[in-house]
Amino acid sequence: MASFYDQIAANKRNSYLLLIVVFALVFAALYGFSLMFFGGDWLGLIVSVVLSAIYIAVTYSFSDQIVLSLSGAREAQKNEFPYLVNVVEGLSIAAGTPAPKIYVMDDPAINAFAVGTTPEKASVVFTTGLLNTLNRAELEGVAAHEISHIKNLDSRLATLVVVMVGLIAILSEIGLRSMFWGRQSGGGRDRGGGLVMLLGLVIIILAPIIAQLVRLALSRQREYLADATGAQLTRYPEGLASALEKIKQKGSVVQKASDTTAPLYFANPLSGGLNLFSTHPNIDDRIKKLREM
Repeated sequence: MASFYDQIAANKRNSYLLLIVVFALVFAALYGFSLMFFGGDWLGLIVSVVLSAIYIAVTYSFSDQIVLSLSGAREAQKNEFPYLVNVVEGLSIAAGTPAPKIYVMDDPAINAFAVGTTPEKASVVFTTGLLNTLNRAELEGVAAHEISHIKNLDSRLATLVVVMVGLIAILSEIGLRSMFWGRQSGGGRDRGGGLVMLLGLVIIILAPIIAQLVRLALSRQREYLADATGAQLTRYPEGLASALEKIKQKGSVVQKASDTTAPLYFANPLSGGLNLFSTHPNIDDRIKKLREM
């Protein structure tokens, strides 16, 4: 039977390995883009890297405000949600993290998510469906899970990965459209002809597909990690397992969720999405792991 610490250590290792793969894919996409438009010149690669770094920095800096705005969440007032505020503040103290801002999203689904690039600027969001359905132990389990995401810097990691995967998709889209419309610079032909262009095209096509699969796998690993850390925080894995059972019965599909924001949620907020292409681990598997602790 795996202990809390075994689960946490294994999922951290897997997450770091997947993050390395994402960085490698970003470089591969930049290199493929450089091959197609600059023929592999170092100057072209440097220009691509600089512009991409600016894109990542700007998008990353405003990511939490964008997500909160898209979700339509409103800040939870203590006079309206006193128990929720007390639970989150108490668990934050136990976790040794600053208390995050607390938001409520009007949606009947049972779900929640954490967002923020640093623990000091983090926010947690709970649906009204979750607040109206879960009992005390279950709510504490979900809140501990989300605070664990903050403690483990998952929100920062998820945001960074989403931005980098988005960059890969943008580079791929520009490259493919330019090939289709015949607007590429032709530098690749001057320095090696069609073979260089073909290599760049293959990289541009494969990189976003692989990156998306890695992003989903990373999201699933971080959910396992947050489950284990959250259970360690409450010392009661059954509360989180019971919350997952209710989600399985009553649903977690959130109306305002999107492919971009889906990995942030406690449970898959989108309809469908199984196995390799799912943003979250199988609920039964999560319940099983929690009850084996």
